[in-house]
Amino acid sequence: MTPRQQVFAIAASIIIVLLVFELVRRKRLREEYTWLWMLSAATIFIITVRYDLLVAITHLIGAVLPTTTVFLFGILFLYLISLHYAVKMTALSEQVKNLAQAYALLEAELRERTTEPQATDDKF
Repeated sequence: MTPRQQVFAIAASIIIVLLVFELVRRKRLREEYTWLWMLSAATIFIITVRYDLLVAITHLIGAVLPTTTVFLFGILFLYLISLHYAVKMTALSEQVKNLAQAYALLEAELRERTTEPQATDDKF
């Protein structure tokens, strides 16, 4: 890895960390997702500083070039994020359906109560 590439990768990992902190501070990113992005930035930083680690992983998985390993793990990372968001969207869709059903029942009950004739207490 050339020094220019190292500087770029280290700068990118630092920018990711700063961006995540800013998004959390502005409440645009929930804290539960912070660990994922911090782990990603740390991985970029470690792989950049310890390039021999990337080479060892490349040989371990049987790839020819370290760039192949980076792309493979990048694609796996994106796949896992997509799967996670699909699970979250499914749960949220179920919540919206349940809330809509509960709202419809409450609205029907309210309509029923307002349309009932009022009982009078006239005894005459």
